[in-house]
Amino acid sequence: MKRMAVAAVAVLAGALATTVSPAAVAAEGPSADLLAAMQRDLGLNAQQAADRLRQESAAAVLQHVAKGFAGDEFGGAWFDASIGKLVVGVTDGAKADRLRRLGAEPRTVAHKASDLDSAKAQLDAEKAPAEVTGWYVDTRANAVTITVKRGQAGAAKSLVEKVGTLAKVVETDEAPRVLKDIRGGDAYYINNAGRCSVGFAVQGGFVSAGHCGSPGDTVAGVDKTALGQFEKSSFPGNDYSFVRANSAWTSTAKVNHYGGADVVVSGHTESAVGASICRSGSTTGWHCGEVQAKSQTVNYQEGSVSGLTRTNVCAEPGDSGGSWVSGTQAQGVTSGGSGDCTSGGTTYFQPVNEILSTYGLTLVTG
Repeated sequence: MKRMAVAAVAVLAGALATTVSPAAVAAEGPSADLLAAMQRDLGLNAQQAADRLRQESAAAVLQHVAKGFAGDEFGGAWFDASIGKLVVGVTDGAKADRLRRLGAEPRTVAHKASDLDSAKAQLDAEKAPAEVTGWYVDTRANAVTITVKRGQAGAAKSLVEKVGTLAKVVETDEAPRVLKDIRGGDAYYINNAGRCSVGFAVQGGFVSAGHCGSPGDTVAGVDKTALGQFEKSSFPGNDYSFVRANSAWTSTAKVNHYGGADVVVSGHTESAVGASICRSGSTTGWHCGEVQAKSQTVNYQEGSVSGLTRTNVCAEPGDSGGSWVSGTQAQGVTSGGSGDCTSGGTTYFQPVNEILSTYGLTLVTG
């Protein structure tokens, strides 16, 4: 029975080696955009990019087979682009030949992947010093790598003591932060109370309506975490503002299409009366219509505002400050209007070019 089992494993190994060969699991029809991005960012030519995708596809299948074969001795696996193969770490060198027959490149390592995972889980339960920027199972190094700010290696001492020889400390100049996008049409919150919509991202923050807030008012983003504060605002007379963002937020050229792909703003050329125009806002989403008139004065209860553009697009409270675009050209930020998105209405926006000029701001474009 034992000889039969060994023979069966050998047959299975041969079959798997065939099954996961690069030719058999070649990536089907990679898009031209994907291949172009790989060539640009990985320094490859077109053939090298296509070959790498085929090799990676084979490695993706093989890693599951190899892990099952290695069992408790599995020490992790990774794709090595220099040889175009999956490298499999194993703590039992006796399994190297069979791993090689499966199509993998074996590597004898000191630590089991399960031990590394357990060590990492131990660190996850600890409160780390601020000088420690993170930790992860470093498969290639066969260690739990702990990253610390340069010159602060000692800060990792307590973490190293938790996992012993499985730890590796690496100093880094990186300062990780949460990456959040400023996107036109998204909600933002003023003084943890009122809600308006982002107009357009500019260098350093975004523009919106003036009636949304006053200088010094705090602003939280769409996820309700701190975004920044109003630095400039004008209302009535005008209806525009500039919010200075903190370093956690990145200004982007995107406008939320609410249900479609984000619109990427490419400029701010003013459209003509009669042109089609669309609006993005956090209450009613994406709506379109036409430009009806320019330089209108609107007499709100709070005071009159001049220089507004009139449209037949609907809007509702909370859409204030949101983006207006014609094609991919930024047009303005929502001021106010009448009606709603059930019955329709008239809505006015403050032209963005006046805001940029008055405050000396630069629109983010893509």
